[in-house]
Amino acid sequence: MPSSCKDIRAALADCLQSSECVLIQRNQPSDCLRPPLLDTLPTRCQQLKRGYGECKRGMIDMRKRFRGNQPIAVSKELEGEKPGQLYAGAGFSSGDGVKATSGHEDEKVETVVGVDGERRVVR
Repeated sequence: MPSSCKDIRAALADCLQSSECVLIQRNQPSDCLRPPLLDTLPTRCQQLKRGYGECKRGMIDMRKRFRGNQPIAVSKELEGEKPGQLYAGAGFSSGDGVKATSGHEDEKVETVVGVDGERRVVR
């Protein structure tokens, strides 16, 4: 099996082994992945099952054959790390970010004379 789906397959197996369907109800993991028992699985296991299916489907998708499947970062979630930032730029909690205001600060108002000679108020 290609290495692109091994991580998510291992994460799905761990999730199934620790689920109520296997531990308490004593069903086989393969039975828990089928529709009557699939709804009893935790949301995380259902998401991993869907991700594993998409990974396997991506292995035969001709548009992804040359580039390969996108790497799946399940290991960071399992280790308890927070996922990275989804957009470019500094993070919101970087310390020197936005200054807290109470809403009662005085506004700076400037009067500017335009090219046409009119006075405008700029806030």
